[in-house]
Amino acid sequence: MLRCACGVRSRSSLWLVCFKTLLDVTSPAANVLHGLNMAPSHALRWCKRALNWVPVLFINLVVGWSYYAYVVELCVYTIPNNAERISYLVVFHVFLTMFIWSYWTAIGSKPAGPSKAFSLPSAEKELYEREEQAETQQEILKRVARNLPVYTRTAGGAIRYCDHCQLIKPDRCHHCSTCEMCVLKMDHHCPWKQLPDTHAKFHILFLFFVAALFFISILSLLSYHLWLVGKNRTTIEAFRAPVFTNGPDKSGFSLGFRRNVAEVFGSEAKYWIFPVFSSLGDGHSFVTRSVHIDPEQANSILQQNGKSQSPADGEAHPVHTADDSKEKTDGGQTVSVTMESEP
Repeated sequence: MLRCACGVRSRSSLWLVCFKTLLDVTSPAANVLHGLNMAPSHALRWCKRALNWVPVLFINLVVGWSYYAYVVELCVYTIPNNAERISYLVVFHVFLTMFIWSYWTAIGSKPAGPSKAFSLPSAEKELYEREEQAETQQEILKRVARNLPVYTRTAGGAIRYCDHCQLIKPDRCHHCSTCEMCVLKMDHHCPWKQLPDTHAKFHILFLFFVAALFFISILSLLSYHLWLVGKNRTTIEAFRAPVFTNGPDKSGFSLGFRRNVAEVFGSEAKYWIFPVFSSLGDGHSFVTRSVHIDPEQANSILQQNGKSQSPADGEAHPVHTADDSKEKTDGGQTVSVTMESEP
């Protein structure tokens, strides 16, 4: 199924941001069955999964034809100079390797879901399901949320709870109806010269035509996603500001351009061009500029409940250092600013 960084935590690199936009352009067919209100049967669910691969098949057919047009028709039949031909082929295959690696990494990476610590304990879950009044249900959720690093709320100020997954949503987590699960830090779900008059002319001209169409589409979307990275926002947060206890704040997770880029891509720039995990944090808690987080709170709060899960190899929990906390005054109000420490 198409998973173009539904959970940005899954993989982070400049290449994957590019191919996230490529999946955006080719995704509508993957969501044809998205609006069905009936409970999907086994056969319907299988058809839906098969339909999700249509854009993938289309992209691979385009890539296969483009490979033939560029390597055979252009480099072999059209370019007469061997040195120029070899240089074109070497550069092309380097980029092709990065394309295939990043593209299939983006498709094959599973979205990350919340840990069991965000599920309601059995006693509270039973009370929540038996209770009919929304106010009383919110009181139950508030009691549980006190022990969790959750700071965002709904537009009405309520605790963000997923009735489908039956868990309290971590900050920036949203339920994906296509994946049928809550996804950590969810962005969105994607469904994309003059030549000698020879038989190669048609293939080459059509190749440049298709490439131009994809270039325009991808460049606009890539620019938008890079802007989101600089602001440390997901697509959902760009259209609907996250609501904190003190109100909505679109820039609540923004720590400045440099730290925003480091949180998404990692602190070591040498890994940015490779589709390997390099993001900072664990996807459950985030440093904010609107909420003061006590040092070590986000790292220890799950362990206090005895429900935290061990991070995967190579992952690092966010570290909050008191020395990095700064106080800013704006219009007579004091806003706590918490910044991540340098690695």
